[in-house]
Amino acid sequence: MSLTPNRRTLLRLLLPAASAAATWPAQAAPATATPDVVRLGAAWRTAEGDRPVDHVGILQVDWSAGSIRITSDIRLDSRAHGLLPEAGGGFLAIATRPGRWLVRVDPQGQVVTRRRIDSESPLRTFGGHVLASPDGQWVYTSETDVQDGAGWISVRDAHSFERVAAWPSFGLDPHQMLLSADGRSLFVANGGIPRDSSGKKRDLDRMAPSLVRLDLQTGQRTGQWHLDDPRLSIRHLAWNRHADGTPLLGIALQAEHDDPGRRRDAPVLALWDERHGLRLATRAPGGAGYAGDISAGPGGGYIVSGQRTGEGLLWHPDAPDDWLTVARLTEPCALAAWPSPAGVLIGAARGIARWGTQAPVAMLPWPQAMNPDNHWVVLG
Repeated sequence: MSLTPNRRTLLRLLLPAASAAATWPAQAAPATATPDVVRLGAAWRTAEGDRPVDHVGILQVDWSAGSIRITSDIRLDSRAHGLLPEAGGGFLAIATRPGRWLVRVDPQGQVVTRRRIDSESPLRTFGGHVLASPDGQWVYTSETDVQDGAGWISVRDAHSFERVAAWPSFGLDPHQMLLSADGRSLFVANGGIPRDSSGKKRDLDRMAPSLVRLDLQTGQRTGQWHLDDPRLSIRHLAWNRHADGTPLLGIALQAEHDDPGRRRDAPVLALWDERHGLRLATRAPGGAGYAGDISAGPGGGYIVSGQRTGEGLLWHPDAPDDWLTVARLTEPCALAAWPSPAGVLIGAARGIARWGTQAPVAMLPWPQAMNPDNHWVVLG
């Protein structure tokens, strides 16, 4: 794997942004130094003979020593997907369709809470993402009803994970959720893909993806937006900011067109803000129509992982009609802004890459044969 920055373009795009504090998300201040050691909550898969084995755990990456250590390794009975960091250095991990488990891992890498929802009624499956309320009292999980395929958001006690309320997602296949900048609303990415009880796609001609905003106190729908093309599934979300400091939501897209050429050339990034609503960031093709993950980037931009084309792609508002390839890797997917939107950690089939404006680019191989999942999180 290799990182392939066009240095002249990077200098033009990134160096002014690196000193402009107004373009950084509110939750991440510009870093004064890049740490050598980072802890990651991650999910991955290994093989025992012909049998796949799913894991979550903690990876310790030491750039100065050039090493990756697995400091916690927890086996699971199905695939993990989204992870959520918690204060103190632990994290939550949740199953993706058709999984029905949710676990809490403490800073030492031990499972301290585990819940299965097989006995809940009505029966639903998790959509692969979990989010905490601003006060930490609740967690929200995206779910699909196994009977009619309707999307739901469950409100769960943050300690026991017991469901205490449920809100319609006002769409199909709800996936990632993010809080609004003011903490009063919940944004939900409704993927819009009809699925059977095992989670497999069906009837793609009935796709209806949407971005929905729910009131965080009542679950009432306060906004819903659609793109013109219903075959662009809305999957993953990341906050950044315009140059004037107002919030900007980036939305990673996955194309589901029947025609291979149209699917390959489909756009992979949309934007939402209060003034303009939902729209495509660019119609320029990227990643063969499939963005695996999304992260805030420098200067109000976004980085998406082109898993199918082996690229880390940067979109920047100063060049909105172009994609800049910042990395070429084997099956890149998981992204994490680190230590700020000036840089990103990229998980790929053969190892981890670091790209950014505040530290030299670097790559490290996995300590063993392992296939990382779509997402990971930096732990405190």
